Amino acid sequence: MNSISPLAYIHPDAKLGNNVIVDPFAFIDNNVEIGDGTHIMTQATVLYGSRIGKDCKIFPHATIAGVPQDLKFVGEESVAVVGDRTVVRECATVNRGTASKGCSIVGKDCLIMAYSHVAHDCVINDHVILGNATQLAGEVEIDNYAILSGGTMVHQFTKIGAHVMIQGGSKVTKDIPPYVLIGRDPIVYVGLNIVGLRRRGFTSEQINSIQEIYRYLYQAGYNTTQAIERIENELPESDDRAIIINFIRSSSRGIVRGNMEG
Repeated sequence: MNSISPLAYIHPDAKLGNNVIVDPFAFIDNNVEIGDGTHIMTQATVLYGSRIGKDCKIFPHATIAGVPQDLKFVGEESVAVVGDRTVVRECATVNRGTASKGCSIVGKDCLIMAYSHVAHDCVINDHVILGNATQLAGEVEIDNYAILSGGTMVHQFTKIGAHVMIQGGSKVTKDIPPYVLIGRDPIVYVGLNIVGLRRRGFTSEQINSIQEIYRYLYQAGYNTTQAIERIENELPESDDRAIIINFIRSSSRGIVRGNMEG
């Protein structure tokens, strides 16, 4: 059975699953779907076009599916999707999509910390953490298990690879390839996210192989095209190698630069 405060507003056409909790003064709009076991806390706002999964927690003053802050938006139908078991903390905002993609997506098992913003048409995959006050511009893409520390700002259309760790306060204007640590100001590649990779079950052999790939990219004196050619000719094939090369080749903004200090 659901536990719904009589002091909450729920549009009669909103669809709520089983065992949903809605606290006093929460607002749930029309064209909203909320999965089983989700908790909408006091003064949270769940607007038109929200699609919230199972066992999520939407904390006070968070807003899901706000109208995009994009002057090209003219009221077209779109949604904001929040995956199962994701937590959206206080005052965080997830805007819905525009005609560009039609949806903004936050995946499963994510943590969107307080005062963070996910703009229109962003795609955040699973197990991603956005630290407090992280700001994503429109159409940013973030792959699985990436961690953006507090106060990170990400330029529109930027792509961030899987298992990346980004230093707090970073200004991200280039694509960030998978498995790496990013820090300093302006940001540079500073090594592999070895602790994160080990926590995710990567073997020492895998980590060493990935490290060798990034040695070619960032420490051997080659430009990106030369490095990719030598990696393909000189290093053994692997799934990780393919993921890195495909990410770099598909990058429209170019990847973050290396550490010039070595």
